[in-house]
Amino acid sequence: MKNNFKMSLPIKLLIGVIIGIIAGIIANESFMNVIVTVKYILGQFINFCVPLIIIGFIAPSITKLGNNASRMLGIALLLAYISSISAAFISTAAGYAIIPNLSIITETDGLKDLPEVIFQLDIPQIMSVMSALVFSIIAGLAAVWSKAKFFTNLLDDFQRMILIVVKKIVIPVLPFFIAVTFCSLSYEGSITKQLPTFIIIVIIVMIGHYIWLAVLYGLAGLYSGKNPLNVLKHYGPAYITAVGTMSSAATLAVALDCAKKSDVLRDDMVYFGIPLFANIHLCGSVLTEVFFVMTVNQILYGTLPPINSMILFCLLLGVFAIGAPGVPGGTVMASLGLITDVLLFDGTGTALMLTIFALQDSFGTACNVTGDGALTLMLTGYAEKHNIEEQKINFNL
Repeated sequence: MKNNFKMSLPIKLLIGVIIGIIAGIIANESFMNVIVTVKYILGQFINFCVPLIIIGFIAPSITKLGNNASRMLGIALLLAYISSISAAFISTAAGYAIIPNLSIITETDGLKDLPEVIFQLDIPQIMSVMSALVFSIIAGLAAVWSKAKFFTNLLDDFQRMILIVVKKIVIPVLPFFIAVTFCSLSYEGSITKQLPTFIIIVIIVMIGHYIWLAVLYGLAGLYSGKNPLNVLKHYGPAYITAVGTMSSAATLAVALDCAKKSDVLRDDMVYFGIPLFANIHLCGSVLTEVFFVMTVNQILYGTLPPINSMILFCLLLGVFAIGAPGVPGGTVMASLGLITDVLLFDGTGTALMLTIFALQDSFGTACNVTGDGALTLMLTGYAEKHNIEEQKINFNL
């Protein structure tokens, strides 16, 4: 009988973490020469893919949104962006207030020195991260304005190609990259000192998710004049599904079914807003990533990122979140370039971010999906306040 069992990405990463820590404890210097070399090469490969991922995610997303441009689309984009960057700035403020009070050990006394890389295989990026972002925006907008069907189709094909590269190459490589990174940290002796900190920040972030959902639904209720609990009370199945799938896209059918059960949401806004927000509204993932990058920066580099860097990071992260795919780890994969270019993370910092983000990504996704209901309630309120005629929806799930 064929075995269809497949381990999820967080399980693979967790296994990589465990194997890496154990290997680092028992490793000798000769073995670590190989490990640091493999880590360097894998880091070079992942960094090479970052501009390609940005172009593949952002530019086609702009063309898809532009081809269906309308007033409601503009409002939906604005709501998603404001929600994401607001969550990011709140997370930033919480980071500056909370992280300095955590027992984070940044001293390097007593740590072993890693051996040198045996040989360097440099794989330069085809363009910088910011160049990739600007190119994606200009190319996407130009394709919409000029109605360039060939180029739009080309971008769609390129997006499919990049998604396949991510799925078949980048994602399978990640557990090995994580394993060699944690092997290095374990060999140095720093990882065991920081494990309690990682547990604490995951708990803090989950509390932040619930606070932000309360804010979103509270604002939606105030603006629409409707009871937001009439939406939120139906979202249990969608939340649980998102925790299990770690994917807004995979949760879409359940989320639509949950939103349809609410008697305060217009059907046309449900069928318009829920699928759209599943791809552009990633408030929980953004909140998580911001707090995590600040913590990792404190752990590895002994200080919190400068405020100006965090402001730029949050503003750009909102853009990247809109273009990120609704798949497991989509937000952090799309924003790797920001982590490396704006916050100047090295390979170790990037690996730590990928690991702790992926291990709790299910709860960030659940926050994203549940928050979509609040934004759809805002759309409903906007449509009613501006006398936008309700479109009849005849199809069923």
